[in-house]
Amino acid sequence: MSRVIFHRPEDQPALASELAPGSAVRDARGRPLRDLRISVTDRCNFRCTYCMPREVFGSDHVFLPHSALLTFEEITRVADVALSQGVRKIRLTGGEPLLRKQIEVLVAMLARLRTPDGQPPDLTLTTNGTLLARKADALAQAGLTRVTVSLDALDDALFERMSDSGVPVATILSGIDAAARAGLGPVKINMVVRRGMNDGQILPMARHFRHSGHILRFIEYMDVGSTNGWRMDEVVTGAEIVRRIGDEFSLKPVQAQYRGEVAARWAYDDGAGEIGLITSVSQPFCGDCTRLRLSPEGRLFTCLFAEQGHDVRALLRSGAGDQALRDRLAGVWQGRGDRYSELRGQAHRDHKIEMSYIGG
Repeated sequence: MSRVIFHRPEDQPALASELAPGSAVRDARGRPLRDLRISVTDRCNFRCTYCMPREVFGSDHVFLPHSALLTFEEITRVADVALSQGVRKIRLTGGEPLLRKQIEVLVAMLARLRTPDGQPPDLTLTTNGTLLARKADALAQAGLTRVTVSLDALDDALFERMSDSGVPVATILSGIDAAARAGLGPVKINMVVRRGMNDGQILPMARHFRHSGHILRFIEYMDVGSTNGWRMDEVVTGAEIVRRIGDEFSLKPVQAQYRGEVAARWAYDDGAGEIGLITSVSQPFCGDCTRLRLSPEGRLFTCLFAEQGHDVRALLRSGAGDQALRDRLAGVWQGRGDRYSELRGQAHRDHKIEMSYIGG
């Protein structure tokens, strides 16, 4: 493989699964609102060095009190309004979303929602996997569609050092197996690759998840938040990752399934499955970003790298009707012009929101 080309949805003809014109509110750059990512808690039981370093998020760190969090009813109401604005996919994130008590109750509430044409939303969840083995069946029964699990290494010592958790890899693998048995598949496994830290795990991870039915996705180390000490020289680009794997296993590019799909997809020529590359640093995909984020205490963020959000909790708790909430969501999205990854190096931001607070 001498040349790597990532095929982005904007270079392809419209897909049948895309929203019909006019059915979704659009932002200042013409991007439709399609995805809602809901962070249900800012708490996590890991202290990953690239997300929640312990020197910042130590024992004295003050998390949001429960009273500040949106209730399940409030979250469901925002999600319902968002579906009327064009959202078709809802992802629950954190922090670690499975730390939110009775999260399966929220899943059931969201699973009962319908789009204007009567379809249920694509309802997914991202987790570090520590509690997944005990929660998978309940989540599936509640109506969760799929699950994504973060796993940055198969080597126990390295994984425990990166997650700063003391949790063995076997616990995460058990959670992945439980999710697959419960029907929450194909399970996606996200690996953040950091040069000099875990890039030696690229091939072991690829070998392990070939023929598994799961989809391994490699994520370029990003400058999210203001606490992870990000450096460009620690980024292993998607092109390099594809070359490393391609030296051992022949790969071919796969067409995107829908506009706004973040991962460039590659399939093994021998039919052993596929991998994904999320290349926010080396090949930004801002032009097709369709994601709106809701924070645990009810602020809307239009970019993963945003500095501030837009409060909807006050509106929810003021007795305002659904039309006022629709107008708020539409106004936030229509004013959106974010493209941080395209401007990286030109648009310096001192106080980006932390990924542990808003979700990936």
